[in-house]
Amino acid sequence: MDTMTYDTLVIGSGIAGLTYALKIADRRKVAVVTKKEKVETSTNYAQGGIASVLSPDDSFDLHIQDTLNSGDGLCDSDVVEMVIKNGPTRIQELAEMGVRFQSSQQDSVPFDLAREGGHSRSRIVHAQDMTGREVERVLVAMAEDHPNISIFENHIAIDLIVECHLLKRGLRTTRRQERCWGAYVLDIEGNRILTYLARDTLLCTGGAGKVYVYTSNPDVATGDGVAMAYRAGAEIANMEFVQFHPTCLYHPHAKNFLISEAVRGEGGRLIDKRGHAFMAQYHPLKDLACRDVVARAIDTEIKQSGDDCVYLDISHRDADFLRRRFPGIHEKCLSLGIDITRDSIPVVPAAHYICGGVRTDKYGRTSIQHLYALGESACTGLHGANRLASNSLLEALVFAHNAAEDLNSQPSSTTEKISFPEVPPLEMPLNANDSEMVLIAYNWDIIRRLMWNYVGIVRKDNRLRLAQNHLAQIQREINEHYPNISLNSDLIELRNLATVAELIVNCALERHESRGLHFNIDHPQKDDERWQRDTTLRLDQWS
Repeated sequence: MDTMTYDTLVIGSGIAGLTYALKIADRRKVAVVTKKEKVETSTNYAQGGIASVLSPDDSFDLHIQDTLNSGDGLCDSDVVEMVIKNGPTRIQELAEMGVRFQSSQQDSVPFDLAREGGHSRSRIVHAQDMTGREVERVLVAMAEDHPNISIFENHIAIDLIVECHLLKRGLRTTRRQERCWGAYVLDIEGNRILTYLARDTLLCTGGAGKVYVYTSNPDVATGDGVAMAYRAGAEIANMEFVQFHPTCLYHPHAKNFLISEAVRGEGGRLIDKRGHAFMAQYHPLKDLACRDVVARAIDTEIKQSGDDCVYLDISHRDADFLRRRFPGIHEKCLSLGIDITRDSIPVVPAAHYICGGVRTDKYGRTSIQHLYALGESACTGLHGANRLASNSLLEALVFAHNAAEDLNSQPSSTTEKISFPEVPPLEMPLNANDSEMVLIAYNWDIIRRLMWNYVGIVRKDNRLRLAQNHLAQIQREINEHYPNISLNSDLIELRNLATVAELIVNCALERHESRGLHFNIDHPQKDDERWQRDTTLRLDQWS
């Protein structure tokens, strides 16, 4: 049996996973598995930056209030305060590691600070418009240099190994408190299934934007962590709150390319094809309103006009400034014949961030012992019903630190010998007849179009129920054929996408109000008396 044994298994190689790995690796042997190349993460595509209080005219109280306002009554206020007050220290750590944030021209402020929608002050630390890439560069280099960290590229996790699975297989005679012992992993290049055993496991697989047709997310964002945790019996929360970024580049040759919130922060205006600026009729903050407001406004404008897109215009700013501030956006647009110094940028909303996920405490601990979740895979209480721009990388940093502190407070393998249970190999066909492979491509497309049309920016009860029925049929097909199809990454991702889609729909159907990112025209008002609470799901609720 191909079994790998480590102290800690980290599933994902973005900012949360690598930060956590680096903070625990001095006392533990850590395996990092990532399903593509190690830099192919949502972190690597993050443009805007990291929100934190770093200037004299800002304050923790202001950042806290901005976050609470954005979260529309569902944030955990204690978590919000904890994250924001720890932000400056975590950013300073990154700078000391070698992350090259853009420096300030002012003596009183160490970094150049941008402003984004929903923020009352300029507080976004950035590396031009490629912040995530710069952070990922440093973290990957440090992880590669650490003797106790092993990175396994092109390894996709299939399922978590938990006590209930061992019980069902007759390897446990009594039910104990649920705990995780690692994961089954497909080595894509080696075409073999590996068993990774670990005392502690961290899920940090990123988001699930690929569940929708239009998304700013990379292709790896298929909700793997949330789906695996749900199948393992972990508690999932607030999956109905899907953030649609208002401004994804609309062009036939542009795939998943985001036009950063910072463009509007620097004065960009949303206009229709006739040049009319329309945001004033939707919100007093106009183009700097929170993302849910702006995304619904654009969706309304497109539906009312019949146009394919709206436009983001920042051509009134100095051309040299735009090239310096947004080099990545400028270069990408120019390659498609759009000069942002002269032309308006065609944009549409696209699925961007899921505020829900695996429910955790302030240390990243889930409802399953020895299973942690961080980053977009987790629901920590920070974002509530709508994430404030650039709070996501901040959340990942702070919770990675907390989770590492929690783990480091426990005995390591140097002081306590780990006794692993007997775990059988996962029996799945690897070279089976692929006559059913058409199932994968067809259902992948069906799920994404179904979610876009029925479970998008604006929702309705009957559409949600139709989506639920369609997804149930797709799940039946997957469950029927899954054991007989040659296992590959596409099949694993399809299974996870279908699960995540169902979780989004089930949560959306349960919430009978409109709040934050969840807008249902059948329940247009916010109902604090009944619905100022999280929407939670567990597998046994629906099985």
